[in-house]
Amino acid sequence: MSGERKVESTPTRLRSLADYYPDGVLGATRDGVVTIINSQAAALLGIDAQEASSLPLSELLRLLDQDGRSWLDVNRPFDSISIVRAVPEQSWLNASGEEVLTTAKLVRNEPLGPVVGIAVGLRSGRGRARLDRERSDLVATVAHELRSPLTGVKGFVQALLNRWDKLSDDQRKLMLETVNADADRLARLIAELLDVARIDTGRLQLYPREASAEVLVRRVVDSIEAGTAREIGLEVQDDLPDVFADPDKLTQVVTNLVENAIRHGQGQVCVRLATSDIGVRITVDDEGDGIPVELRRRVFTKFWTTGDSGGSGLGMYIVGGLTRAHGGWVTIDDAPGGGARVMVDWPTDDQRPE
Repeated sequence: MSGERKVESTPTRLRSLADYYPDGVLGATRDGVVTIINSQAAALLGIDAQEASSLPLSELLRLLDQDGRSWLDVNRPFDSISIVRAVPEQSWLNASGEEVLTTAKLVRNEPLGPVVGIAVGLRSGRGRARLDRERSDLVATVAHELRSPLTGVKGFVQALLNRWDKLSDDQRKLMLETVNADADRLARLIAELLDVARIDTGRLQLYPREASAEVLVRRVVDSIEAGTAREIGLEVQDDLPDVFADPDKLTQVVTNLVENAIRHGQGQVCVRLATSDIGVRITVDDEGDGIPVELRRRVFTKFWTTGDSGGSGLGMYIVGGLTRAHGGWVTIDDAPGGGARVMVDWPTDDQRPE
């Protein structure tokens, strides 16, 4: 009849809705009849989406493991015992040899009754492969950072053991001081890695209280200045309020900022403390080449380094993580005389995110 609107059938409409889902979806009955399959699932299985619903489940779910066994043969979902409700994530290969990750829900009409159907979720394994590559890069970077000081420790200890009687007291002292410095470097790197893990997993433990930013920052500046020939200036605004901070974490943030400024800049490093909208702003300026605008976001990622100045690449990631954990924020700008300016705004009261 002219003018009538064609009504879409329920299965067709359901499949159309399923096509909007980002992962593959496949449903089937105990008899092996496919009740629903979206276009993403059909693509992962290498089957035409229009023809898929007419194929039996055994021909449709053509996923194999490394031994050539099929998904149905391995999992046998319709023979599962009554307490099994789902199949956890598994890795399979489709007809093209690509990795496909699957999960499945077993459908029962009653809690302990027989399985009457299955709902299978499918997604490409490319994301996991990328994650595996990132983890491999992480392991390689950490191994490289640990190997360098360990090589120094091993070399000097071996020299001391083999040539103890031939070395003077001054030579022995110099070697032991070098070993001690390398051991400190290892301890710092391990502490940084632990902090990164705690920030990533949300397990960072803070013990905040009211503290004087001036006292904490001055200690950091005096300590670093004693071990470098570079000049570090400190300017403090009058009547500076106390901050709400874990003193150890605030000290770690300022230490990383000042050490980065010394490592990546030239000339004088200037540290300023002044009031800000939320409390106290800690500003660290150097006289280096600065940080281009397009790279400023990357500064706060793990293992980001630039130039030949070394470092683990974790310092600024930790600065950002510790500051955010207290309810503050970090911004990067250009220093007035050239170089980089890093500003940390730290709250005076408890602004920690819940």
